[in-house]
Amino acid sequence: MVGISFNIQRFSVNDGPGIRTTVFMQGCPLGCWWCHNPEGMSFGPVVSNGKEIGKEWTVEALYEEINKDRIFYDESGGGVTFSGGEPLAQPEFLEAALKKCFQEGIHTTVDTSGYAEKDVFKKIMPFTKLFLYDLKLFDPTEHIKYTGVTNELIRYNLNFLIENKAKVVVRIPLIPGITATIQNLSGMIDHLNNMDTKPPVHLLNYHRIADGKYEKFGITNRMKGRKEISSTEMEEIRNLFENSGFNVKVN
Repeated sequence: MVGISFNIQRFSVNDGPGIRTTVFMQGCPLGCWWCHNPEGMSFGPVVSNGKEIGKEWTVEALYEEINKDRIFYDESGGGVTFSGGEPLAQPEFLEAALKKCFQEGIHTTVDTSGYAEKDVFKKIMPFTKLFLYDLKLFDPTEHIKYTGVTNELIRYNLNFLIENKAKVVVRIPLIPGITATIQNLSGMIDHLNNMDTKPPVHLLNYHRIADGKYEKFGITNRMKGRKEISSTEMEEIRNLFENSGFNVKVN
């Protein structure tokens, strides 16, 4: 069994607790306008300057690569995070890799859009210590417009994880004029307030660091020229969630 990763990032501190190694898995069923890893969206090979992006790994080889930084995990309470792309788009490999790391005592985190069948979540839950769960748009029509898929499955799976006592952090990308609107954020707050347990919320400001990637890989950048949210606006959004009783972190 092999999986395909387009990047392995060491010493990551924003993808879960402690110092982490983030494994970016190839392929995503969504097409978010603001994707920061456009080279990971395609399920097929991506070529830049004549070089194919993406590497095949066996579970054992990937574990050995992850385990090279074991000392940093042990000292900081870190571990491995599977991101993408969408890691659940390679479900069998993800399950096997998570199981191997979990059994070897490495803290496991999955960063996901939530767009996968419930059975996939059921299989990986026993080997996943933390889910970083992206919520983008509350309105189904808007979600289809800006990501290419409906959000029905995403909302269902979030409820499933919360009901089954999985540890979940909700991450909301704040995209000016798209997700960072009072209407959208208020809808999310209402939805999260109706859950059995209020998950912590991480607010992620949009940034333009990926602009060069779109040019490099010849992918249309539909966010070109869009500005980041100001610190004042970010504080207002933070207050909106905190005043509704959420534990909030701004990244």
